[in-house]
Amino acid sequence: MPGNPSRARDTGDAFDGLVACAKNEGKFSRGHHNLNYVVRPPQDVRFRLPELRGHDRVTVRERIRDVLPVVIRTWQDEARILDALRGVLPHVPQCLVRREDMTVLSYVQGVPLSTVRPNGTQVDSELISALAGLLADMTQVRRKDLPPLPQSWPRHSRDSRAFLRALAMATEEQIRKRNWPKFGGLFATLGIPGDAMVRFAERVPAMISRPFSLLHTDLHRDNVIFSYHGAPPLICVDWELATFGDPVHDLATHLVRMDYPAEQWSEVMDAWRAAMDLRCGEAGKGAERDLKHYVDFERAQSVYPDVMRAVTSLGDKFDQRELDAATYAVRRALLLAEAPLRLKSVPDEKSIEGILFRWNVSNGKKHSKHQNKLHIPWRRDPRVPEHPEFPAWAVRDALFAEGAAPADHVFKGTAHLSTAVRVRDIPLPVMVRRKVGSANPRERRFLNEHAVLGLIEASGVRVRAPRVLALGTSGPHWKDQFTIHSYEGPKGEIRHPDHPAEGLLPHEADDLVDQLCELTAIECEELGSDTLGHDFFYGLRGELLRMVSELSKETLRLARQLGLPGDIVRLGEILDRYMLTPRRSVLLHGDLNPWNLVRREDGTGLTLIDWEMAMVGDPLYDLVRHMHLTPTSPDIRDRLFTRWAKRMPEECTKGWREDWNVYRWTETVRSAYVDLDRLVTGDSLEAPNVRRAVDTYAMTLKTATASLGLRARSTANPYLAFDLPRADHGQAWTNEHPAHM
Repeated sequence: MPGNPSRARDTGDAFDGLVACAKNEGKFSRGHHNLNYVVRPPQDVRFRLPELRGHDRVTVRERIRDVLPVVIRTWQDEARILDALRGVLPHVPQCLVRREDMTVLSYVQGVPLSTVRPNGTQVDSELISALAGLLADMTQVRRKDLPPLPQSWPRHSRDSRAFLRALAMATEEQIRKRNWPKFGGLFATLGIPGDAMVRFAERVPAMISRPFSLLHTDLHRDNVIFSYHGAPPLICVDWELATFGDPVHDLATHLVRMDYPAEQWSEVMDAWRAAMDLRCGEAGKGAERDLKHYVDFERAQSVYPDVMRAVTSLGDKFDQRELDAATYAVRRALLLAEAPLRLKSVPDEKSIEGILFRWNVSNGKKHSKHQNKLHIPWRRDPRVPEHPEFPAWAVRDALFAEGAAPADHVFKGTAHLSTAVRVRDIPLPVMVRRKVGSANPRERRFLNEHAVLGLIEASGVRVRAPRVLALGTSGPHWKDQFTIHSYEGPKGEIRHPDHPAEGLLPHEADDLVDQLCELTAIECEELGSDTLGHDFFYGLRGELLRMVSELSKETLRLARQLGLPGDIVRLGEILDRYMLTPRRSVLLHGDLNPWNLVRREDGTGLTLIDWEMAMVGDPLYDLVRHMHLTPTSPDIRDRLFTRWAKRMPEECTKGWREDWNVYRWTETVRSAYVDLDRLVTGDSLEAPNVRRAVDTYAMTLKTATASLGLRARSTANPYLAFDLPRADHGQAWTNEHPAHM
């Protein structure tokens, strides 16, 4: 029978009247996703909407349309979830009326737990037991009463591993991808790669099978209400993020979001286990083993909403107090996500403050200290005067563009954060470079990169290297140092450059040698004397001993067990066996690994980038170290040496045939220590050159101990849970000593 149009209009008018009354007279609160109004329905509205009869107060909830997508939603309709709960948890809110983005819910009388027990404070044991009971009661909701699940959900309702992977991929699709166009550059600058969550999903281990059930997934102190009537004592509200899956996931989100003191976690877990044993014993099976994986996921996925909420919390005009609070929140989120997402490193507070400052100013906001300026304040470093092709206004525009750069324009290495940007009226892109973190004690820097590049440009030698366009400091405190270089990637567009990761082509080998020969024409006096002293190899030996002495005790203990010298006295005695022929010192790049070589699109050769490890010393070392860091076939090795020996000045090559193996062995020994430390600490394992190094560590160790005249020890040490990776025995010699930068 068709509906009554007049009745529908009357009902619609009544609903509109209720919404108007709620917005004008109701008690307002704002959640992350909704606007909530608590109101007494007018008598005429109550008469025309019979669903409201018997309800002295109701909650009118309006979905915020333009809210950031920062949560995983399994179902879009909370009302369907509340309907399914009626038989199990009858005191949860009921959906009374629905209209598009507006919902009227029954009002739950009481006070939030957060007003009685704020975050971080202890919770009474009786209350913990009651909360555990709420989580356990959800296992009694029947699957057939819930809305249909997404196609991406596990097909089998006991596959915990598939469920956690589905959660990770839901984070990728619903949160990361949707926010990447606006926030991707910010995340990349903070060190969160675009594939972080996909990689997390790939690493989910085998887990215990448990029966799935309804999960709340957001049971924190604001969503738990103390009932005025005391029966029941606790009522759980806000079911929008509910899902269907492994109950251990609900325990993990509850533990993290309730912000229990650390000493209460075990008490909460015991209470949860006891409650589950009464309702659904199988649900707690293996919980102690798998809880860590769900806690890791909670901390990993939270980095996205926590960072976005922090950075958008700053108003159009923000002060230093607000910036400090956002900086603290972002760093805390990054530190919690560091291990689960295997982030290379977490920037320090000073770096994060600068990143947030630049991002907000570039997106139209102003720091109160600079409220009349919509640009990044900066000061020039007098060591680099204004470049004729890049005036002050271009520097200002480059820094402004840096803050708003998309993720694919951000290149994060172990030592520098580089952002490629376009500047109006400047024909080619430029690269804004900033140091990240503290200098790695393994790799000491000897020269200032801007001084080295300035000398190369001024000398007119035919070496393809970036040009330094500006040097200065920026930010609210003038302490955030930056350098602007010419962009040496593909011409006309900003995209990742092509690196010879698998080794040089013949014409590239020739070009590299020719550029190394050109470096001999540079007068290095203004850079200082020989970097490592008059005897370059002796200085190199000293640097190796210094580095080994500063490795962790854990690394050195493991080194001894594997057959490497565990103290610098013994290592120094072995290295003292070698004496090298003195050669003329020249400017060296110092780090010619494949990712510091850029293939030119016209096929003419290579551009040499990242000169921060440049030094003055033996030219033979630069060539041998390149072959150590780069896959090099015997043919290319011979080609490099032949051309190098023929074109280099004689005072730079004498005795090279007898000496090159000493540098080869020295670098192999260095790799054996550094790569072992990478494995122990997990430092920078995501970097491609580091990954290549540790993947072939077994062969590195074997070759290093042989070059020292020692024997690598086979070990059953349980500490070596990672099983030393084995190298392909068919590789060329340079692959046996992989990159460790």
